[in-house]
Amino acid sequence: MATTPEKLLLRLEWKVVRRLDGRLQGAHRTAHRGSGIDFTGLRPYGEGDDARHIDWNVTARLDEPHLRVFTEDRELTVWLVLDRSASMTAGRPGRGKHDVLAEIALVLARLFGRGGNRVGALLFDNGMPRVVPPGTSRRHALRIAAELDRAAGTSRATTDLAGMLDAAARLARRRALVVVLSDFIGEGDWERSLRRLTRRHEVVALRIVDTADDVLPEAGLIVVEDAETGEQLLVDSADPLLRVRFREAVDARDARLAAGMRRAGVPVHRIDTGRDLAEALTEVVARTGDRTP
Repeated sequence: MATTPEKLLLRLEWKVVRRLDGRLQGAHRTAHRGSGIDFTGLRPYGEGDDARHIDWNVTARLDEPHLRVFTEDRELTVWLVLDRSASMTAGRPGRGKHDVLAEIALVLARLFGRGGNRVGALLFDNGMPRVVPPGTSRRHALRIAAELDRAAGTSRATTDLAGMLDAAARLARRRALVVVLSDFIGEGDWERSLRRLTRRHEVVALRIVDTADDVLPEAGLIVVEDAETGEQLLVDSADPLLRVRFREAVDARDARLAAGMRRAGVPVHRIDTGRDLAEALTEVVARTGDRTP
């Protein structure tokens, strides 16, 4: 009998993985000057180029030094940094932020693994981080899913984004692709930690957002609760002034996040819980490919 992660992977392989297979690897194909796998063409020799890769026949014919250019598929080590804090439990049952995070993590682990890349995971919930060492197989992707399927941490502390990024930096000692999956709702100076991570690694941020993060329902008197602190407050959700202030706070939060990511040189992709996952990830892959030199 299939386990819950196995059932999830079977569904995702049919609906998402097959639609993205090949595109993800293409987004990380890198053009190299020198030896590689696939010959892609010639270009004039330039200062600082390796003379060992000069095509002497073409050079003699054109009377100008030319290099052979190859495209190489690099084997990646990929680290998935997965936010397991209390705010990630927000959203409707079966389609909350944690559910979407689990699906994305499983899809990425399977896709990168199919390409021969090693994928590891860091699960962070303000307590002791849980680590799944890098691997490549389908069974390994299921291991990551099984870790995510375990009970979330009980910590009510506000997400320590800096701590999460610092933990990733300590874990990924060799150059890697680091994909951070989080709602990025937290406090503290995380930007310095992010810049430190980008010095050695390529970093991509996938921001998972639920409607409850952005929209205050107009339902009269309601009790709102901070998922991370447990603080509750009775508010009149129809109050125009409250709604304006809520919108301003959301806009300010989004602007701070965008500015911090931009300064660190990290692309941040928003993925809404209500959106089709295959479409959202196809867009992420396309935008990632556009940035590849």
